[in-house]
Order: sequence, then C-alpha cells, then structure tokens
Amino acid sequence: MEAAHHRIAIVGTGAIGSFYGGRLALGRRDVHFLVRSGFDQIKRSGIRIRGKKENFHVAGAQVYQNSSQIGPCDLVLVALKATHNNALLELIPPLLHQDTILLTLQNGLGNEEFLAQHFGAERVMGGLCFICLNRISPGLIEHLDYGHLNLGELAGVAKARTHNLAREFRQCGVECRVVDNLMEEHWHKLVWNIPFNGLTIAAGGITTADILRNDSLRSVAIALMNEVIVGAKSCGYNLPRDVVLEQIKRTETMGAYKPSTLLDLEAGRVLEVEAIWGEPLRRAQAKGAAMPRLEQLYTRLKALDARRK
Repeated sequence: MEAAHHRIAIVGTGAIGSFYGGRLALGRRDVHFLVRSGFDQIKRSGIRIRGKKENFHVAGAQVYQNSSQIGPCDLVLVALKATHNNALLELIPPLLHQDTILLTLQNGLGNEEFLAQHFGAERVMGGLCFICLNRISPGLIEHLDYGHLNLGELAGVAKARTHNLAREFRQCGVECRVVDNLMEEHWHKLVWNIPFNGLTIAAGGITTADILRNDSLRSVAIALMNEVIVGAKSCGYNLPRDVVLEQIKRTETMGAYKPSTLLDLEAGRVLEVEAIWGEPLRRAQAKGAAMPRLEQLYTRLKALDARRK
C-alpha cells in the first residue's frame, strides 16, 4: 500500500466507509465502493461529506453492487456493522489476491479474529475510528467532529506496511497514527463506547449531553468506565487512570450527540450488542474480573435487541 495506483475496496458504504473511502478517493486513490443499499442514489449523486470543519464531494464515485465486479484489490477496508460479519464470507473472497490487506474499522472486539480465522491472520490489520458521523441518506454523511484514525496489526507490533498505510491516509487528509498494541487500543476505545453507546439506549434514546447533565447517569457512565479499565487490566492491558477524565472532557465537546448504536436503534437496525458489550464482558470474566455493571447493561441491551427482532 505504497502507491496511489493501488486498488482499494470499501466494503460497507455507510458513514464510516463513505467518510474514509471518500477521503482516499478525494486524494486520487483508486477506490471502489461496494454498496449494499442506496446504490442508485450514490451512483447518481456520488458521496458528499458535510460538516462544520470540512465539506467535500466525490462525484462519479466508483460504486458496485457485488464484489465480483470489483475484483482483486490491494487493500480491503471493512466498514460493515459487526452484526453482518457472516456476509463477509461471500463478499471478501472475490477481492483477494495473494497480498491483499484486510483493514477492519469495525466497533468492538472480535472482528480482527473473525477475519483472521477465515482469511488468514497475516492479512489482517485493525483501525480505530475516533469520529462523530451521521449518515443522513445514502452518500450523504454529516461530519460532526473529530476524524482521526489509529492503525495497528492484529499480530505483533507495527510493520512497514502499517506505516505505509498510515502515510497514505495522512496524504489524503486523515489524521492517522500507528499503534503497537491494537488490542490495548480497542479497550481504550471501549472505555467510551461501552457507557455512552449503551446508556443512550438503555435510558430511553437520549444524547451524550443528556447523560452528562444527569448526575445519576453521569455517575453510572463513570462507574462503567472504571469497570472497563479493570476488565482491560485483567486481559493484560494497563490503561491510564486519567482516561476517564479524558473521555468525559471529550464528550463534553460533542454537544447533543447520538452515538452510532442509538442511530441503529432509531433506524430499526440490529444492534452490535455482542461486539461492543458481550465480547469484552466474556473476555474479562474469563480472566476473573468482576463486571457487574457491564453485565447488567449487556443483559438489558440484549433483551431490548431481542424484542425488536
């Protein structure tokens, strides 16, 4: 992934795939978007990102309805919801050649391992997106805040390809850094995702600002954060204690933000309950960590999701 002529496939042209794929396309990379819904609209109008910090339009985006039309690529950026991972078993094989890199930008734990199991661990990289996005309609994405990306290898420390790919993103306008411990970074992100994605739903469909304004919910969020830190430590990852204060301060700048899982709920989509809440809980409990608040939240979200199905 060192040259601009390398072929890139975006699997999942929702908010995340549209934004980062759009950035790469705007940087004149050869980007091919696999579109599962809204194909005609994206084919006609392209991909537009609008926000207070940037506005850009990828007219004439290369869009496809099946991955066989795209063919083998050098990089496959996986941006589907984790709830659709089984679909990757059909979507990814036509995109592969011997050296194809699979980069997952999905939420939660277990996605890199899923790709490794089915397509080989040597291919797999992970990316953590720190960004506030809303998908208004197919091809129209509202960029509310942030945007930086952390890249790491599933197995071991960063390689030359990790740094090459990070450089590609930076050249295309994405703030990107390389990390040497991808799983630790996942737990770091879960310190925010577990309480704020979860409580916005469990409390009846509220925003992150509502959580911070309510003393009781704010206390629950902080307690969940500290519990995630304990869970991470049980799995061998020592997160800094100031991560809680850091995440609270970051959330205060977001305003009345609706996290992705709340948007999924409102749109009637299946929730990423297992990847964001279930898998971290299971891994921490397997190492002997007590996670009563997370267990309670997980049970509640799982029941809510089951009723909707």
